[in-house]
Amino acid sequence: MNITILKAELKYTGKEDGYLGFVHFAVEGHKSDYELTLKSKNCEDWMYSLNFLSGPGKEVQINKVEEQIEENDELFDTLIDAALDALEKEKSGEQA
Repeated sequence: MNITILKAELKYTGKEDGYLGFVHFAVEGHKSDYELTLKSKNCEDWMYSLNFLSGPGKEVQINKVEEQIEENDELFDTLIDAALDALEKEKSGEQA
């Protein structure tokens, strides 16, 4: 599954909630783009929710993406890495 990261954001919201963020991405051949909403207390164990980015899309396509996220560690890691990279960029921007 070929994806293109459109936008990513991750923020530390405090000890109680940990890290919250999202990754917007497109999948080659899919009409709709997606948003993966992320939450983790420790940046290791992630909970997520997958939704269409803007408006409804084809259920069969989002189900395929969900299946790939569950089964393909490389894909999931790519999405998590995009969020972590966004966090690092924000941190380095604050220090500049």
